[in-house]
Amino acid sequence: MSVCSCLVLLCVWTLCPWLLAAYQAPEDKEDIFTTRACPAFLVFDNAAYVADMTIELPCRCKPEDVLSVVWYYQKSLGTQNSRVLTDFAGTAVLDSSQVGRGQSLRSRFSIRLFSLLIFMAQESDSGHYVCGTRSGEYFYGYDVDVQHVERVRFNRSLVRTSGAPQADQAKPYRVFTDYWPWSECDRCGIKGEQTRVGLCYVVSQYLQVRYLRQARNVTSCGSAAVPLSFGLAGGSHGAELAVRSCQTPCPPRPSSSPQQQALLDFLAYGESNSLRLPVYHHNHPAETDLILSCPGATAQRVVAWDKGPTPLYRSHYMEGLNKSQRVFIDTGQNLHFQPAQRRDGGTYYCWLRGKKVAEIRLAVYARMGQLRRITDPESLFALRTILISYACLTAVFLVIISVRFVWHVGNERRAKPFISLEK
Repeated sequence: MSVCSCLVLLCVWTLCPWLLAAYQAPEDKEDIFTTRACPAFLVFDNAAYVADMTIELPCRCKPEDVLSVVWYYQKSLGTQNSRVLTDFAGTAVLDSSQVGRGQSLRSRFSIRLFSLLIFMAQESDSGHYVCGTRSGEYFYGYDVDVQHVERVRFNRSLVRTSGAPQADQAKPYRVFTDYWPWSECDRCGIKGEQTRVGLCYVVSQYLQVRYLRQARNVTSCGSAAVPLSFGLAGGSHGAELAVRSCQTPCPPRPSSSPQQQALLDFLAYGESNSLRLPVYHHNHPAETDLILSCPGATAQRVVAWDKGPTPLYRSHYMEGLNKSQRVFIDTGQNLHFQPAQRRDGGTYYCWLRGKKVAEIRLAVYARMGQLRRITDPESLFALRTILISYACLTAVFLVIISVRFVWHVGNERRAKPFISLEK
């Protein structure tokens, strides 16, 4: 080992012991699967989410000898249309940046450490999810209710912290809205926004007992525990989203001693390098839909978007504000382009919990030499234009042939000689 290397290690050991602590092996944690037994009778845990969010369903119990799990999906119990969500190896890797709304459930899920992740969850994904084995053993089940946002409110009528059940003695149930706490301000140092989600719940003493609930006689409106006779399935009951303005100062940066700062500068970990954002490059063809997701974002973390120095506020870019809106932010905090155009190219910044966490450099290019299908709109337009042109040319050709035939017959009649019969 060289002298310089020894000096660097000595400086790290004496001046920055907190750096070495980051490389210490963590203590062994208790395995939850050895202390939590699976229920003898399969029940379903109710879980409500908002559409367009990424949801995670952990397999909360399994035998110790099971090294991989298989997830099963069924829309309604007792039906035969069950689907297996696995590659039978227990690991399904999926790039969330390539996930879209219109894709099927099979192309929007991933299994990581026995947990099922569903990207861009939609209302059609509601149903029963069970983790088990390939041989047909079942361990734990979920009753997932994905609710669509029916109403978005901005900076007004936001004084309620949670909805109260609506009293109606004539009905065997009551519907109310339960609000999540206000999120953190999505930007610091400049004007930002806060969001709050309200999910639809129903309280009744006639709910099915096979479904677990956090509160007695309370479950989400789209849960399978709600009797069909209530008429809530497919109704107007849904989630709400509230948005209000906020402004918070940025937290102070942690200070370091001159010796530690000098060592960090020597090791190329100075302030200028620590504040550098990770850069993601993305090339996308023009006139096609595009969805940008913030790296590391979850349903509980608020996300904000900027295009260069210009903030993209929800009050102007929220989905549903304008029917002709091409660029918008959905309820899952993803940035949509429908479709992406050449002028959309540029640098986009992603904020997570009030801090910039990523820089996305988007390049939108014109498509050239792309193989098209007969069902594409451009292909149908070209085919229709060719057929109309062919029909017009055929009609002109037939008219010319008809005119020439008539003109030829007329000339023959005029040129026919007069024959006289003389005795």
